[in-house]
Amino acid sequence: MNFTTILEEVRTIARAAGDAIMSVYARDFSVELKADRSPVTEADRAADAIICSRLAQLRPILPVLSEESAITPWAQRRQWHRYWLVDPLDGTKEFVRKNDEFTVNIALVEDHRPVLGVVLAPALNLEFSGAIGEGAWRREADGPLMPARVTATAHGSAAQPVSLHVMGSRSHPGPGLSAFLARLGPYEMKPMGSSLKICMVADGRADIYPRLGPTSEWDTAAAQAILESAGGGMIDFAGQPLRYNTKDRLLNPHFLAVGDLGRDWLSAVQNS
Repeated sequence: MNFTTILEEVRTIARAAGDAIMSVYARDFSVELKADRSPVTEADRAADAIICSRLAQLRPILPVLSEESAITPWAQRRQWHRYWLVDPLDGTKEFVRKNDEFTVNIALVEDHRPVLGVVLAPALNLEFSGAIGEGAWRREADGPLMPARVTATAHGSAAQPVSLHVMGSRSHPGPGLSAFLARLGPYEMKPMGSSLKICMVADGRADIYPRLGPTSEWDTAAAQAILESAGGGMIDFAGQPLRYNTKDRLLNPHFLAVGDLGRDWLSAVQNS
């Protein structure tokens, strides 16, 4: 697959979904609760319809797994070598609260690894994209694509440790986070919604995003592709990269999204 061509097509699809989301965002809308008690709105469904129909027009034709569509049974899904993984509206709670921190997430997964991703925050006019082997980019409004790259963390000294920039979930802090942060050392926390937290690490604006709470695979795949394309990584607590479509359930393990892969982040995991 030509990632350069595919990436531009996926950016266009994400923007179309973003436009549909913003048309709902600009007016009053109702909120329903799904079986897991998470919220869903007409914006989620409108974006899902656009993304799924537009991805079906791309070549080669690939399966699509979306949060807002029927989940393909594991017996069939386990045969997939390559597929699209989509969260049409990541951060629905932020959408409902109207704080602008919600995104459209579209990822291409190959052999359990996200290899291409687009994350669009339509209310912020902010887009992140990336493809393994090609690079990662940030675009604001209608401006040019600007390279996104992680930054190395300064270590400082025992006498003068350097404060790390940490992203935190605005709606899901996680019960083990305080213990982890206590082991991490000095830090400055910035709360944010949706997959934007991972993108901030990819763009060098943060050092780490620790997630010690539940997430689903569609929440993270697109941003992981961007982060890895920018030189960072997303690892579980065994130090292994997050992988996708490896089991029946679509839940991720706890993970760390980090920029500097040379730093021992896992030392702060113990007893967290």
